[in-house]
Amino acid sequence: MSQLLRQHIEKITPLTDSEFTYILSHFTPKKYKKHQFLVQEDAPVPNDFFVTKGLLKASYTNLNDGKEHILQFAWEDWWITDYQAYFNETASSLTIDCIEDVEVLCLSLHNREKICAELHKIEHFFRRKSNAGYVALQRRILSLLNSSAEERYHQLLVTYPQLFQRVPKTLIAAYLGVSRETLSRFSK
Repeated sequence: MSQLLRQHIEKITPLTDSEFTYILSHFTPKKYKKHQFLVQEDAPVPNDFFVTKGLLKASYTNLNDGKEHILQFAWEDWWITDYQAYFNETASSLTIDCIEDVEVLCLSLHNREKICAELHKIEHFFRRKSNAGYVALQRRILSLLNSSAEERYHQLLVTYPQLFQRVPKTLIAAYLGVSRETLSRFSK
């Protein structure tokens, strides 16, 4: 569990054993069962979650029509939370739940700020991760604006083929913003 986190951080910055031990002491390991919630809409968001095992989804449910919109999937070696609520210490507008049994390392905002203030390497790491997240978000928005649903489906299939082995097609359809029936036409 902790080795995956170390490898993840060391893709960006090397760590000594004592630095990693110190960093790890700020995380709390937790396990969740399939269908359990890590974050619920309108609730506080105390942690950012680093996934060491399993698969999660972050979604928003439109109150007008009850339709679920999936913003993100996260599996091993990924981070997930409602970042707006986490950083602003407000109630969540998203729900994050387990598609599979999950193991995560939880990092509170307080602990994140503490280790970033104390270790320049970790501040650098989180800045690089945030920058990559901004780029990915911009790509996703531009794809939604400029690509057809079928083009987005094929791009998702090429970029994350393992997702199609682990996620029910109804959830992939919700991520792409199409009906299950429309998704079936794409996969023929």
